[in-house]
Amino acid sequence: MDWLDSATIGFLVVALGTLFLIGELLVRAKGLFGILGIGLISVYFLHHLSGDASTWVIIFYLIGLALIIFDGNVTSDGTIAAIGILFMIVGLAVPAPDMVYSILVGMATVVGAFASLLFLKVFPHRNMWSKMTLKDSLTSEAGYNSMNQGYKTLVGKQGKALTPFRPAGTVEIDGEPYSATSGSQWVKEGAIVEVVSVDGTRILIKEIKETSNDHSETDDGSDEKNT
Repeated sequence: MDWLDSATIGFLVVALGTLFLIGELLVRAKGLFGILGIGLISVYFLHHLSGDASTWVIIFYLIGLALIIFDGNVTSDGTIAAIGILFMIVGLAVPAPDMVYSILVGMATVVGAFASLLFLKVFPHRNMWSKMTLKDSLTSEAGYNSMNQGYKTLVGKQGKALTPFRPAGTVEIDGEPYSATSGSQWVKEGAIVEVVSVDGTRILIKEIKETSNDHSETDDGSDEKNT
């Protein structure tokens, strides 16, 4: 395996090995990714390890892998996983024949770890790091409601525009001021408005236009008074 003496080949082997190992932890690949990852990393270690250093280097690498698994199943905040990746980098970089090779191996570990996230777009996820993902639907059936319950009772009520709406402004309803919006309509100050809908804390109002019937009734009433 003299081809592993090349730093470029070592970079590819470690990157792919890390890709498949971390990928196995993230998605359900029926163990295939785990076998590929272990195989590639084992090939790297078998070629470069020699003497007494071999035992503690492998232990260092396995501790890093264990920390990633622990973080994914227990803490789920990514901090311990990051420490685990550092352990893996040290375990892989120490047996490298020179400094350039060590740097490339460290970079390969990081690249492989981040590239494994792409598997999440293709394969079914495992439950690791589930605390970092909001899986529950924020529905009223589940006990969640972003709507201000006090605002919900405003629907259908009438009020007066305290400021011009262009399209946002302040409306007075039952003697209380509320921030509201008129959508795409401009409403002048003092206009009589009605609450059309409430979405969370967003109050949508519309101006109540006087109808021609109202004018005719007013005119008739004035005529009667004049007579």
